[in-house]
Amino acid sequence: MSQEDNSELKIDLVFKCNKFSNSKYNFQNKQDNLIFESSFWEEVFSSWILIILDEEDSSIPKFIFEKKSFSLSLQIINDNEISSINKKWMSKSGPTDVLSFPMISDIDITKDLYFVELGDLFISLEMAFKQALEFKHSIKREMLWLASHGFLHLLGWEHNDDNELENMLDFQEYLISRLD
Repeated sequence: MSQEDNSELKIDLVFKCNKFSNSKYNFQNKQDNLIFESSFWEEVFSSWILIILDEEDSSIPKFIFEKKSFSLSLQIINDNEISSINKKWMSKSGPTDVLSFPMISDIDITKDLYFVELGDLFISLEMAFKQALEFKHSIKREMLWLASHGFLHLLGWEHNDDNELENMLDFQEYLISRLD
């Protein structure tokens, strides 16, 4: 895809972040507070799509590379909410860090759609906070890690074995590193 084509790329992001009453989520570092801003995530997802389109990775459905407009939703929620979603849609008990629900279908592949609805991402802020402490990095870094993982799933990337998972995790690192 040429640079001129990329300039026409559009992301429609539906962003929702719950009100978190716990003061431990009022981060001192201004960079960490970016995770609560829709404009931050629009820029992140736009950057990642441009990177992916330039890479033409074989793990992504081919028709994606011809598209100019993408839509997705991101919700930052708590452990109770993600537990409920996890139980209802994944038949798993308890909280998880990220859930993704891709919307790309076989119909999208066969139709000449200008606009692609990628799907929905849910990230538990509580789980992200615990994992950031565990791995000794910022909450912003952890949220980017979780968002990149869910985002790749929205684009059709799967990890059915250790090799596929390792490739996906490496690509997540690459996507995050390109934001710096």
